[in-house]
Amino acid sequence: MNGSFDPEPGPVAVGLLVGLGGLLFLLEPVVDPVPIGGLVVRPVALSVVALAVGFSLGAVVFYRRGRRLFALAHGVFGLAWTALVVGTLVGTGWLVVAAVVLVVAGVGFLAGQARRR
Repeated sequence: MNGSFDPEPGPVAVGLLVGLGGLLFLLEPVVDPVPIGGLVVRPVALSVVALAVGFSLGAVVFYRRGRRLFALAHGVFGLAWTALVVGTLVGTGWLVVAAVVLVVAGVGFLAGQARRR
């Protein structure tokens, strides 16, 4: 290592989006809802959108870098968070439940992979 800091844009963008999602989630109790267009949106709802975008982008970024397990993990969680957003927006309860099941299954799969290493 030569001491210079040269971050790659893809992983940095993923980290910023996922970090933004976490920050918005934590700010929920202290920040009022935000007007966006004709809607008033709570920060926790924005956090779910940021996580969906961040994880989905992460799937592409890590796949292109040859990190298939990371790509799979980000893809599964990106799909789950996207399903949670869409299910909530259109009022489809089964899609929200499917998103939660997908998160639980993804965590179980990743735990199994971690044991193998």
